[in-house]
Order: sequence, then C-alpha cells, then structure tokens
Amino acid sequence: MARPVALITGARRGIGRTIGLALAEAGHDIAFTDLVEDEAAAEAQAAFAGAGARALFIRHDVAAIESHADLVATILREFGRLDLLVSNAGIGAPVRGDMLEITPESYDLVMGVNLRGAAFLSQEVSKAMLAGPRAGNPAIVFITSASTELVSIDRAQYCVSKIGLSMWAKALAVRLAPEGIPVFEVRPGVIRTDMTAKVAAKYDARIADGLIPAGRWGEGEDVARCVVGLTSGNFSYATGTVINADGGLMIPRL
Repeated sequence: MARPVALITGARRGIGRTIGLALAEAGHDIAFTDLVEDEAAAEAQAAFAGAGARALFIRHDVAAIESHADLVATILREFGRLDLLVSNAGIGAPVRGDMLEITPESYDLVMGVNLRGAAFLSQEVSKAMLAGPRAGNPAIVFITSASTELVSIDRAQYCVSKIGLSMWAKALAVRLAPEGIPVFEVRPGVIRTDMTAKVAAKYDARIADGLIPAGRWGEGEDVARCVVGLTSGNFSYATGTVINADGGLMIPRL
C-alpha cells in the first residue's frame, strides 16, 4: 500500500520539522513548506528521507492565499494523494510592547499568516481530501498555542490570531465530521524553539518559580508525539479535540 502523505507547513525547522520527522518515522511521506529554501530546508528534507519518507520541500508563503490551489495541486501531482494537513506555520508579534501601540500593519501581518492563511489553506486541503483519493486515516491538525487562553498583553495580536484559529478548527471539525475526516487542535505551551530563544532567560526563571507544573521546558518532540497519536487512527470517533501540550501550564491553580 502507498504511504499516506502529510503536508506540514512551516516545517523547515522548529516544531514543524520535529513533527515531520515523527510522521516520517510513523510511515508518512512528507510534503513540507516554508518561506525560505536554504540549508535548513535541505537538512530537514534529508532527515525525513532518512526516516524512510519520500520528502518534498515546496517554498511557499501560507499568507499568499492565491497560491494555495497550486500548492495542493503540486502535492497531488507528485504523490497522487493527500491524507493529512498539519497546519503549523506561524509568526510571533513583530514587536512586543504595549497593546495600545499595536499598528494595523502589525495586526494584519500576524492575522494573515496565523489565521487567514491557515484557515484558507485548510479549506483548500479539505476540498482535495473530499475529492479523493484518500484512504487510511485522513485528518487535519492545527498547531495553535497556549495563547488561545493565556493573555500576553505585549503580543495581543498573536493571542487573537490563535484563538480565532481555534474556533475555525472547531467549525471545520463539525463540517468534516460526516465525511469521516477528524480535525484536531494541539496547543503547545512554552516550547524550546528558535522563536522562544530570545525570551529563554525569562522563561527559565519563571519555570524555576513554578510556572509549569511539569517543571521543565517543552520540547518539539512533546508536540510531535501528540500529532502522531492523534493521526494514528486510534481516535477515530474523536473530532474537534484539543490537546494541551504544555506540561500543565493551562491548568487553573490557586
């Protein structure tokens, strides 16, 4: 049987790359995207191939909605199928600071990638899945954030983009449930990535102070294991499910 094909956005490095490697090891072929085609993209492709996957990198901007149809068509042409979308690509706030100083340009930039781009790509992928061919365990997984619930007033536009995507995921879950395509949401907490490197000292101190019940940073592998589990077919009657990959960060405490 042909290996199922996963499209992972923003998988050149960080959480996306770790998810790609885990899915390759679990038996998927991998199509992955990022804004930049460089040595990191080549290394990611080699890592996926080394795990047994046929791997294809496509340089792509998820915010460019007009390009989504071509992206999906390329994957279908190269692989003959598309079984899984992991919507991972995202950006942080361009500048952290007083939310009263957020500019429309900054707001629109974050929304364009994190919410608008992710939503419309999932729409295009859903149509392709419904048209077939598909087999095995089709699914869509959105990587959102603990910032769906936890407020950061120095990057409010980021928080808004993630809670908006969370609602899109719920709505899409309802739309696709009769078609047998589950939709899941994974909410990473404080994960060690390039994006969080610049605030590492802050979170080291806060973790030591008890911010995270598990007492440690999250790693990309913690998120990847959630994605692999959700897309294994073992949760066939679950959809719209939210998994907090956060070491207990989001559990309300006195």
